[in-house]
Amino acid sequence: MTAKTVTFMYIPGVFGSVFPGAEATLEGSWDTAGHFSGNWTSVPMPRDQCDDGGICFKAQILLDTAEYGRTFQWGVRFHWPGGKTDWAIATEIPDPYSKERYRSFRFDGSDMEQRYYLTSCRRLGANKYRRPDGSWGVRFAVWAPDAVQVELVFGSVWDSADSKAKPVGPGVPLPKKSIAGGYIADDGFGIHPGVPPVPMKRTAGGIWETPPDNPALQGKLDVLNHRPYMFRITQEDGFVSYRTDLYSRCQIGSGSMNPGGKHFTGRLADLDGSVSCSVTVNPEEVTETFESDVWPEQFISDDAFWKDEFTDKKIPQSIRDLIIYELHVGALGFGSQHPGTLNNAIGMLDYLQALHVNAVELLPLSEFAGGAENWGYATSHYFAIEYGGGGRDQFKYFIKECHRRGMAVIMDVVYNHYDQDAERAEFNYDSPLPEHNIYYWYEGRSSDYKSPEGGYVDNMSTGWAPRYCEEMVRQMFISSAISLLQEFHVDGFRVDQTTSIHGYNVLHADGSQVGMANMSGAKFLRELGRTLRMFRPGVFLMAEDHSDWNEVVQPVQDGGMGFDARWYSMFYHHLSGDTDQGDTAKLLYTAAVHQGQSLHMDWFSGALAATEYQKVVYNESHDEAGNSSGPFFDPDWVDKDKQYTSHRGIVVASNAAPLIGDTRKYAEARCRFAWGVTVLSAGIPMFLFGEEVGAERRFKYNAVLQNKEDYQHMAQETGSRLYRFYSDVNALRAGNSALRSTSIDIVYVHNDNRIIAFRRRDDRQTFLIVGSLSDHPFADGYVIHNDSLGSGTWREIFNSDAAGYGGDNTGNGGQRIFCTGGTFSVVIPFAGFVVLAAENNA
Repeated sequence: MTAKTVTFMYIPGVFGSVFPGAEATLEGSWDTAGHFSGNWTSVPMPRDQCDDGGICFKAQILLDTAEYGRTFQWGVRFHWPGGKTDWAIATEIPDPYSKERYRSFRFDGSDMEQRYYLTSCRRLGANKYRRPDGSWGVRFAVWAPDAVQVELVFGSVWDSADSKAKPVGPGVPLPKKSIAGGYIADDGFGIHPGVPPVPMKRTAGGIWETPPDNPALQGKLDVLNHRPYMFRITQEDGFVSYRTDLYSRCQIGSGSMNPGGKHFTGRLADLDGSVSCSVTVNPEEVTETFESDVWPEQFISDDAFWKDEFTDKKIPQSIRDLIIYELHVGALGFGSQHPGTLNNAIGMLDYLQALHVNAVELLPLSEFAGGAENWGYATSHYFAIEYGGGGRDQFKYFIKECHRRGMAVIMDVVYNHYDQDAERAEFNYDSPLPEHNIYYWYEGRSSDYKSPEGGYVDNMSTGWAPRYCEEMVRQMFISSAISLLQEFHVDGFRVDQTTSIHGYNVLHADGSQVGMANMSGAKFLRELGRTLRMFRPGVFLMAEDHSDWNEVVQPVQDGGMGFDARWYSMFYHHLSGDTDQGDTAKLLYTAAVHQGQSLHMDWFSGALAATEYQKVVYNESHDEAGNSSGPFFDPDWVDKDKQYTSHRGIVVASNAAPLIGDTRKYAEARCRFAWGVTVLSAGIPMFLFGEEVGAERRFKYNAVLQNKEDYQHMAQETGSRLYRFYSDVNALRAGNSALRSTSIDIVYVHNDNRIIAFRRRDDRQTFLIVGSLSDHPFADGYVIHNDSLGSGTWREIFNSDAAGYGGDNTGNGGQRIFCTGGTFSVVIPFAGFVVLAAENNA
């Protein structure tokens, strides 16, 4: 026979060695004679060095040229010590109805090469690569399948204090406060005059790369030393546009200035990073100091930076052990007119450690539009860290300091939409035609609609739905998550509005369902979970998901998306209820507004019981602390423009009355009840920054700066009692395995008396939590009966009404409580709870 060689490469796409201990085999639809076969054969696929600085797996087979035109399928299997195997292709085939995972190629009768990129972290963007002679070069690559021509252009920066305003050369340090430039106008103003454009070459799959022999790049690793750049793209209609690198590791600018394509000669710091130049970065280096007055900074190796990452304080390994603090970095820095930074966040860590918090969940920090003062959900660049918050290296310092204190770091990521105005980022990247808007889902042709916008897809987000059917789009999201995991050492992710991705997609023109978008979105979420767990099986994954679809929390090995838990918003609506969420208990709101009125403790008990089913539960989150519509308390609190009327927990608990005297006492007591039933539930507990000290100011998405509060100072003053309570009850959960288990039983509910009691237990411990939102205490005892309690002895081990928390010490004083035949009497404080531990229950 006449045979040709087909070379197969499996490329993880990250720097360094990954998947230690794994041996790989290539499997495909051919036999040992090189003919097509329905019975797949396998050959060893040994490790090899990849030109991206990482490892790959490589194998070759011979195919008979008589198989010309035949389509073959192939894949890779990992074999682990002990006999376990994993199918290593994470990407599903293009069919939206299928979950099958393999790669295909059509044999053209010649020697061929087939590559599978698990991620594109080192494939696209600006990266160093290893030449055939072993030396290092720099390669730029961008996906632009509809482009006619692509060129790499470098931007200019200069010292604005220099009257000559001359662009500096690469690597020349400048004072950060006076750096100017960093923006290329639509007519090319801002391109560095000393560096000619670099034409790029189109390769397979619509990827354009810089040629290895270009003089501007050849042998110059200093190109990765903070050089501003953009891609000049000739779109399919001939129009020339300037586009940022969506795989950029850094975007210039920490402000909100968008020059709109016009000439810009102002300060670099004032630019909005979502529209400014991308910046080259060597990801194997970290700034030597946390903050520097010059740019670029001095660097140390990545290995040297991380060597002291861990101490004897262990990071939680199970999601059941987490107590999560939801934090927006921009809301810190009280007293400053600027958004808070990661430096401010580091200054909060000892405060959080004293609260017995062991996980910090950060609102989105990937580069977003509008400046660091907003929430961050308008993501434009998924590989860059918002420069206004401190940037990529400062983020690494923050994560290391968290890890040294035994705290996990969870990143909030947004894959359901892009920045609403993503010009220079995702929008019309290489074509003006809506149907060729490569990062966006579009149905049919623009000529099918009265308005071209009609073909885009809405998904209850603030922007059009991404094109989840396109593998390159899915891989951009997935690769950015792997970058956060591998390069930044992030411990987990909270994925924003997953129901928008797999369930809410409708045509903009008429609101009709776009089922293919939903199915493709589900495909993306499965690939995301699968890939993340390949790199780190124990990664924490949480979804903001409002469906009951089991696939969301089904393990990836069983065909699911692999999330550990989903946000449980109905728990909040039943517990606090200052939003317009239909028929919910609204306990905190109703208790504050309607004193003495019966409460739907039974409705809340259903939500509480459901916390055993992989739920993240919270008494307050960013969405409900000032950004949701609903019942309001006083006309002065209503946002006249948006009518957003939800509030901070203590404001709800006080009916927006001034927090002085008894009003504060009652409000804090209700807040203690709210967090107590949350942290002692069977869910994974989370609370929003500031709740632990009774923060009052609304956390509104576009009013962060004017609503800052000094949380650490409040912990020493007006919020000291709440802070002490949060610390102690968090420690109670952290120190008792039964309170971290999934076991929960509702043993008693009384709506008129506003009483609820529930049991938490495992094979070592049993606890009973008895809570009340009554306006008066049951100081003489309250009789509770449930046959399942049997007979035995209980002892009070925690009382939310303790004097140290601002209470009246109404409780059982640590006394034994005897239960006979399921009946016992217990003293219950007003708007509070007691925790009883079983001593010898039958």
